[in-house]
Amino acid sequence: MPDELLQRLRKFHDQAFPSYQQDFRNLVSYGQHPTTLFVGCSDSRVVPHLLTGAGPGELFLVRNVGAFVPPFDGSAGYHGTAAAIEFAVLSLAVRNIVVCGHSHCGAIRALYADLSDEAVNLKAWLDLGREARLPVHEPDADMLRRTEQRSVVLQLDRLLDYPMVRRRVDAGSLTLHGWHYVIEDGEVHTFDVRTGHFTPATLASESSIGLAPVESEPVDPVI
Repeated sequence: MPDELLQRLRKFHDQAFPSYQQDFRNLVSYGQHPTTLFVGCSDSRVVPHLLTGAGPGELFLVRNVGAFVPPFDGSAGYHGTAAAIEFAVLSLAVRNIVVCGHSHCGAIRALYADLSDEAVNLKAWLDLGREARLPVHEPDADMLRRTEQRSVVLQLDRLLDYPMVRRRVDAGSLTLHGWHYVIEDGEVHTFDVRTGHFTPATLASESSIGLAPVESEPVDPVI
């Protein structure tokens, strides 16, 4: 049986890499200088480089279940997402942080489900999204969509608890972006904290959340 992954690696080396060889050499010689930290869900249907049209060296990526942001105080123990946020802001000096949730998110649906007793780490991790949960037992599609968007707002709020993030946002050198990607439409909806709306990118005037601080409790976005 052919090794599909090995074949894909060979195809990259032989067909794709030559087109980007000089770009990668420059990134090695001069270092990476991404402008955006992209915090996205691990879902295989979310492809950040396709969404943004970014090339090598443009995005600093963090992927986890649900696109959640751990608390700055370290109460969740060691975590790569928190370390990546600090590295992106302090060492790479990114100008944007995107939190990108999406439709049909398994992590959000799991907030309303009973999980296996073996899912010890997953249960603890989902605590980072529970404040976005609506007070229902069996959510319909609209409630799940609202929960997905509420979770994005919750993670933006948690980002502002990171002192290096808050300081740069207040100084105007760092901008936060809350996105909700509707997979079946190919449309990203962007959040504006001033209106409480998620607006399709095709209609939005800007991709950031605005200058007003994010509320300490997750808002119920207007859809």
